Amino acid sequence: MRNPVSERKEPAAADASRRALVVAGAAGLTAALTACGGGGGDGGGTEETGSEETGGTAGTELARTTDIPEGGGKVFADRRVVVTQPTRGEFRAFSAICTHQRCTVSSVSGGTVNCPCHGSRFAITDGGVRGGPARRPLPPREITVENGTIRLA
Repeated sequence: MRNPVSERKEPAAADASRRALVVAGAAGLTAALTACGGGGGDGGGTEETGSEETGGTAGTELARTTDIPEGGGKVFADRRVVVTQPTRGEFRAFSAICTHQRCTVSSVSGGTVNCPCHGSRFAITDGGVRGGPARRPLPPREITVENGTIRLA
């Protein structure tokens, strides 16, 4: 004799197994895409414009001019900005978010701002790409330099 109750459970169990497989697959895909920065290739094409992206508001003090080495710079990761001094007394600022996969740049050396994630390098003079995989320059940030203090504009 056939048991109608057990016959109904088998398709339901199979459906549950399929749902679990789909959910697990979707979760794995989401995790992989997140780890790769969304797969946008060069940062997804958006500029950093809001305070969440830029990490600070106008008037925020970043550093003293003496804190920024000539021919180098300093990364302010908490403010998402990097300040450089390409030549004596000339200060520039750029987003510290790499345009490749949105990692935060970590250092300034040898005339470039350097991203630790995939090796992109950007010029301290204009934020231009000096080594890929990034294809777009670091967006400039406005700063003011007054009385030896560098502030976000």
